[in-house]
Amino acid sequence: DLSKNSAYAFRYATKMAEKYDAGMIIIHVIEPIPSITKHYMKVYVDESKWEEKIKYEQDLAIERIKKRLQEFCKQETQEAPQCLAQVSSILVRPGYPVEEILKVADEEDCSIIVLGTHGKGFLKQTFLGSVARSVLDRAKRPVFIVPLPYERTGLTIGEI
Repeated sequence: DLSKNSAYAFRYATKMAEKYDAGMIIIHVIEPIPSITKHYMKVYVDESKWEEKIKYEQDLAIERIKKRLQEFCKQETQEAPQCLAQVSSILVRPGYPVEEILKVADEEDCSIIVLGTHGKGFLKQTFLGSVARSVLDRAKRPVFIVPLPYERTGLTIGEI
């Protein structure tokens, strides 16, 4: 989700990839625009320009993710190329996070899924749901859940 806390899960994933000489696939999912919003947008924006706008947003998201990873790697290792060498690809997909994470894990034959969780508490997870919980419940492969203690990370990466 590109939050400061996501860098904490990235740290674990990087260490695991280094230890096992594995590659990492980073996925960022852009949730679909609600139907009512699409309806109003189509009134004001030509359909062909709508598709261009979506493509532009995906490209922008990829660049933001790359920039965020480079900033994190510089902070962690002072040498971004070594850290980023573990990243074999960065995917930005439209869709629902749980579905896309599971789909990519299958398509890419991933050995493990590493996810961060915000630890928002029992009631929020019960009523709002949790991407990490849903992936854990539905995955056909190991899932490594990293709790994200923001106050303990000491990260100073700016918001993107």
